[in-house]
Amino acid sequence: MISFFKNNQNVLILHLTVLIWGFTGILGNLISVSAIHLVWYRVLIAALSLLVYFLFKKQSIAVSKIDFIKFFMTGAVVGLHWVLFFYSIKVSTVSVTLVTLSSLTLYTAILEPILYKRRIAGLEIVVGLIIILGIYTIFQFETQYLMGILSGLACAFCASIFSILNSKMVKSASATIITFYEMLGAFFWISVFMLFSGDFNSQLALGVQDSLYLLLLGVVCTAVAYVLGVAVMKELTAFTVALTTNLEPVYGILLAVLIFGQQETMSVGFYMGSAIVLGAVFLYPYIKTKIERRQKELLIRKLH
Repeated sequence: MISFFKNNQNVLILHLTVLIWGFTGILGNLISVSAIHLVWYRVLIAALSLLVYFLFKKQSIAVSKIDFIKFFMTGAVVGLHWVLFFYSIKVSTVSVTLVTLSSLTLYTAILEPILYKRRIAGLEIVVGLIIILGIYTIFQFETQYLMGILSGLACAFCASIFSILNSKMVKSASATIITFYEMLGAFFWISVFMLFSGDFNSQLALGVQDSLYLLLLGVVCTAVAYVLGVAVMKELTAFTVALTTNLEPVYGILLAVLIFGQQETMSVGFYMGSAIVLGAVFLYPYIKTKIERRQKELLIRKLH
């Protein structure tokens, strides 16, 4: 009985975490500064928040030189991912960005086997083709958001790369430590870009509203949500985590419609394409789990 309630509590916490992630896009639309400045502030606040967390927990942040370089360089990909994410929101809508971000499943299904020298499964190819069909449908009906769609797809590609890298690095290092150094890396590389592009000469001063939204984004939507997410993901099955995480665009789109109303109203074609993409993303972990279970049962029968 205690185990049942604990498991359900973890599921609720995971849903809350995914809801917070979905709210990230809302804040990106509400914050008035440019995408590059927004991410610069976000990663700085997130890194400082995690540093406070380490001090509170009295946890060492020491890592080897090789690990530091890995985490720091991965931070560049994380930073680019977020810049593209918020840029996509600013030139299109929250809904467009979140649906195109769902193509992360497609990229991961293709890139992970290539990087780890494994055969690409037939199921992943089918799911990938369905996602492409859905995104193509959106392209056909929402041509005015072309830059937003392309930025969202590039953003998902970056997310796939650092997710694959993190899945390998987390086996030998703390997930929170990895995130801390990735935030520092993202802050450093974005600062370098801003230095050479002249963005430091732009207005970096913030109004009260933007400051509050950025604190919410950096502390709650990044640092706190990450710590919560990692804590419950260790207690739940991979299937539960995958299925729940796929709700991020759904939660985000619902929040966007509730908050922005008419601004987020899209064409019928957009919703058709979104249904195709999200349907494929949701069904993928379910069908994959079924196939893996059947393969295990067949293997057990052969052994007996």
